[in-house]
Amino acid sequence: MENNMGTFYGIGVGPGDPELITMKAIRILQRVDVVFAAASTKNNHSLAVSIAKPHIPEATPIQRLSFPMTTDKAVTRKAWEENADIIYKSLSKGDDVAFLTLGDPMTYSTYGYVLKYMNRIAENLPIVTVPGITSYQAAAARLNVPLVEGEESLLVVSGAMGGDRLRQQTVKPENVVFLKAYRNVEDITRAIGEADADYRCMGVSKCSQTDEKVMLDIEELESRSPDYWTLIIAKQKK
Repeated sequence: MENNMGTFYGIGVGPGDPELITMKAIRILQRVDVVFAAASTKNNHSLAVSIAKPHIPEATPIQRLSFPMTTDKAVTRKAWEENADIIYKSLSKGDDVAFLTLGDPMTYSTYGYVLKYMNRIAENLPIVTVPGITSYQAAAARLNVPLVEGEESLLVVSGAMGGDRLRQQTVKPENVVFLKAYRNVEDITRAIGEADADYRCMGVSKCSQTDEKVMLDIEELESRSPDYWTLIIAKQKK
């Protein structure tokens, strides 16, 4: 590896509220040479950039990288490789680089995939990962509901494929978080209702953002139009 290689920073910017970004993340953003972030292929928008923008100097270049939303593994693999190459070119010049991600970099994050490819491209690459507040932590705080207490368990799953991950659990956990519920709210709530346990369900969409919505019961969850940034917290009643 070249001696002038820059440092690759993976930075979690939190769920949406710019005040929920960590002081460490702010300090790094104020000194890196380039900022990268995943963006929609449809409109080049990046919520992570919007959150972090108040903390990035105006002179710092911000480059949005397109990651297609598809289940085609060949297409996604090509995107990971191409975007990792773009980031590596900056690092090889000696630039310190930040890659922004919503929530926490190590929790259902685009950064996790990029990180794998960066490690393949360059061994011993200087990497610093800065944790962030997850959407479900922020949602629990918004609801004033503890995620876990005592010896309780917590299952955190993607809801992108519906409620099957809960159905597969022989012993149902006391607490379940479904992230990325989106269009699958109906099936997720059905799976919760099928469980041999009495759950109280709450939902939050666009948590900590200006257009946040809070839903305190399962009927309200099912009656609302789906929103991409929707999560569900289910807690067994005591």
